[in-house]
Amino acid sequence: MTLQQIDDLRAEADEFDRLLVTLKPGDWRRATLFKDWTIDDIVQHLHMGDRMGLASATGEATFAALVADIQARRATGLSRLEETRQRLAGLTGDSLREHWRTTLRELCDALAAKPVDARLKWAGPDMGLRMFATARQMEIWSHAQAIYDVMGVARPAPSARLRNIAEIGVRTFGWTYRVRNLPVPPMLPHVRLTAPGGETWEWNAGCESDSVAGDAVAFCTVVTQTRNIADTNLAVEGEIAKHWMSIAQCFAGPPETPPARGTRHSAAS
Repeated sequence: MTLQQIDDLRAEADEFDRLLVTLKPGDWRRATLFKDWTIDDIVQHLHMGDRMGLASATGEATFAALVADIQARRATGLSRLEETRQRLAGLTGDSLREHWRTTLRELCDALAAKPVDARLKWAGPDMGLRMFATARQMEIWSHAQAIYDVMGVARPAPSARLRNIAEIGVRTFGWTYRVRNLPVPPMLPHVRLTAPGGETWEWNAGCESDSVAGDAVAFCTVVTQTRNIADTNLAVEGEIAKHWMSIAQCFAGPPETPPARGTRHSAAS
């Protein structure tokens, strides 16, 4: 039986694709509020992530060879964005969308064929199969926000699969500190979120001194760095919780600075 997280990854991709198919040719070159990346840049980044994911699911040697090639090209002075643009030169617009969808389907099929206790190599620490699928879902969900924002399009109502992203946000509490070479606080704050269906999602209820509470979507935008904590209505209590929310990072790679207050928003607002 396929893991729910893999089914959720497929569903997240389907929803994102429904946004991409509405784009006109000129839209793909529009700069977003995510580091001025164009929509082409964002989908190229997702496509490369899925190519790396497929390589990891295929075998460690395949993944290592691809990572080594990327690092060698980066060593010439190319930024991550520049390396991806060169590697995928000419793959833009709807053709890029089709290649991304094909690779994502192949990745999901490869993940579904693995034993549930499999572990996969990645840019950060190795990940179990569930968390690996969730990480790919999180990338789609978070980067899609920049496209919804620049197009001024309302995002579809969230579903229960959002819990995966909240889960990875909580579980990367320590990672947020380790990636910055900071000591990991001794206790994870109590996280209490209102889910899309109205129920409560809760982690670490034993912590009484520090807490994060409020809407699950808002929490997910903070841990994925698509919104500044000050631009949400989350209630944050305690010094540890406040510091975590000011630097939260649930994705792999080097430390990234969250967007400044008011800099990530919808063009419709």
